[in-house]
Amino acid sequence: MHSKRRLVTAGIAIALTAVATGVATMTAQADPAGPAESEPVTWSLSGLTADQVADLEGQGFDVAEAHEDSTLVIGDDAIAEDLRGLGYDPQFHDTVYKEIAPGVRQEGTYYGGYHTVEQYEAHLDEVAAANPDLTQVFDIGDSWLKTQGEGGHDIMAICITKIAEGDCEQSPESTKPRFSMISQIHAREIATGEISWRWIDKLVEGYGTDDAVTELLDTTEVWVVPIGNPDGVDIVASGGDDPILQRKNANDSNGDCGESLGVDLNRNSSFEWGADSTNPCAETFQGPAAASEPETQAIEDWLRAIHPDQRGESATDPAPDDARDVFISLHSYGEYIIVPWGYTDDSPPNDDGLRALGNAMSDSNGYLVGTGSETVGYATSGTTDDFTYGELGIASYTYEVGPDSGNCGGFFPAYECVDDSLWPANEDALMTAAQAAAAPYAE
Repeated sequence: MHSKRRLVTAGIAIALTAVATGVATMTAQADPAGPAESEPVTWSLSGLTADQVADLEGQGFDVAEAHEDSTLVIGDDAIAEDLRGLGYDPQFHDTVYKEIAPGVRQEGTYYGGYHTVEQYEAHLDEVAAANPDLTQVFDIGDSWLKTQGEGGHDIMAICITKIAEGDCEQSPESTKPRFSMISQIHAREIATGEISWRWIDKLVEGYGTDDAVTELLDTTEVWVVPIGNPDGVDIVASGGDDPILQRKNANDSNGDCGESLGVDLNRNSSFEWGADSTNPCAETFQGPAAASEPETQAIEDWLRAIHPDQRGESATDPAPDDARDVFISLHSYGEYIIVPWGYTDDSPPNDDGLRALGNAMSDSNGYLVGTGSETVGYATSGTTDDFTYGELGIASYTYEVGPDSGNCGGFFPAYECVDDSLWPANEDALMTAAQAAAAPYAE
């Protein structure tokens, strides 16, 4: 095991004060002493109400899941003490870091084999150069650091199809239906990018040899953004075999949060934005305004460019039965397929169709299908899949990849788990989603 682990939120000093009502509140301030020495783990809290969970998130605690029987919080021993100071009884649930398999680390990888942003960029270029009849790579926008002239990255997308005239255009009026997918919009959810990497390889390597892949690419465009938050992934990978638990982007302009900088890009989308944390040091900080972040703007503009608008003006207007296109946002963890809405417990107008395709995907990976409240246990505003469904009418889903504990669980599963379990569990589910792009709401 490694002797020292870094925790982004452990770089925050937690000040507990009693207010007039007798309820403890927490203020986040920069800790000049640097990250805590103890190793972060997952703590379980029993019996929290939805209001208590929301309060913990708003104060800056790193809430991973929330259910009636258990709420999971990431933190080191100091975080556990802060929870005890608020009257909770945190119990050890699981490690965050897993054993790293012995061997020589390859250049461009970290934590046992996970790829850096530069390797993802090189992979897209290599795939496109080797398969010009099947692929085209696009620069769809800039990361926050790049907009500041401080390094950063382009945000890259790849279109995969048997290219005919008019294919892979950034126009919603395409001949073929489209399946789109993004991963690592939350930087620390490192297995999701690796699944996108393998999904891309499966398609280009299977064309002409795998009947299902060949038929898919003859009839459908597949678009992938393997790294939606490249600055954040750089921070994660900078820890090497001790990766940093960075969730958000690298925007440090909203307050002094020490290492807990950034905006949660999956709370920053323009559709139904504004009901998550306003604390810049919280892991679910929604940003100062809807779609304030360049990464969010790039992803939303790209999605508008490749998917037609199939929704009416009213929130109760369904997408028509013959609407096309499917979108998946890959996250971790929990083994869920999450359907809209995230921002409310009300059912969306296409609820039956969304759940039917969700259940068809679940036939392959066994994941629980439901809304955010029914799965991870809490509501979320400003999410990418609420945007794609709410504005465009696309059949939209969030996958929460992997279990919540064990060697293949959590944010940092052992690298061998990608090929041993996480990719095999989702390979056929992604095919089911892509194959449904022509008519996702059809009975």
